[in-house]
Amino acid sequence: MVDKQDIARILEGYDKDDITIATACSHSSMQIFDGARKEGFKTLGISIGGRPRFYDAFPKAKPDEFLVIDDYSEVFEETETLLERNAIVIPHGSFVEYLGAKLFRELEVPTFGNRNVLNWESDRNKEREWLTSAGIEMPRIIEDPKDIDEPVLVKYHGAKGGRGFFIAKNYTDFKLGIDYNLDYHIQEYIMGTRYYLHYFFSPIKEEGYKTKHGVLEMLSMDRRDEANIDEMYKLGSQEELRKMLIFPSFVVTGNVPVVLRESLLPKVFDMGEKVVNRAYELFGGLYGSFCLETIVTEELDFKVFEISSRIVAGTNPFISGSPYSDLIEPDLSTGRRIAKEIKMALERDQTDKVIS
Repeated sequence: MVDKQDIARILEGYDKDDITIATACSHSSMQIFDGARKEGFKTLGISIGGRPRFYDAFPKAKPDEFLVIDDYSEVFEETETLLERNAIVIPHGSFVEYLGAKLFRELEVPTFGNRNVLNWESDRNKEREWLTSAGIEMPRIIEDPKDIDEPVLVKYHGAKGGRGFFIAKNYTDFKLGIDYNLDYHIQEYIMGTRYYLHYFFSPIKEEGYKTKHGVLEMLSMDRRDEANIDEMYKLGSQEELRKMLIFPSFVVTGNVPVVLRESLLPKVFDMGEKVVNRAYELFGGLYGSFCLETIVTEELDFKVFEISSRIVAGTNPFISGSPYSDLIEPDLSTGRRIAKEIKMALERDQTDKVIS
């Protein structure tokens, strides 16, 4: 992984009055570019195979400049181009997944957030170690697929937008759905309502919900529309559908805004604080945007089944703010909140706390 001291030296050579916010043209890029522009930064979109035309339809979200490459791995050949533009890269789910967590950690360009988190997030076993050691409740793990005697969810490692995940009720179901070429784990299927909680943690902000290492914010929440699981109930039981070689999948196709009942907010902040505190103990901190992916049971308990340690696409419905961020500051998207944190760090000479 790139040494943080090397990144600090690169930042020392940057023109702090001419910073460019760069990210891949996918996932949550439109709100990242929009938020960066609102905070006075230049923007650069990294696109694959050509300049995406759809940005022309959204002028506020269109980057000032495009860097066109044929493959994500070619971003390493364009390091000097990024450095010449005083670029700070914003990671998001698509960027990290397509480049690969290991390669992303080696990119010699200043990056928002702590790259060390990728080692813990991309491995579901280490992710579980992090969360459970923080005191977070998670679904129970089934070690041997032959022991499946209840509904379980089989998940592959890495951020794939739900692609390939499947439900199994027994060992036969498991064998029908599994790809043995991929690393996976099996967890109990929790009945409840899934909510995706969009946090932001700042180690340099001074006012707000204070924790041991900084200030924790709740910016928004969403639920996910998923194909084809959300429509399968209309066709009949899973058993009958499997006979027709139709299998449930959890590929995310869209996001729906959510407001949680207010009495659950103390639990939301308690979980976020525990996760951040443990991150500092394990790998030096979790700062910036992150998302706890949860299930709320009928007993009003939270079960966390995953963490995403960067901006998630579920924040996209809130480009003009959410019922939560509006109570912090008007017109505050997660993309703009990232830009504000970078701006604050530059002004206070504290970039070492939020950029690696």
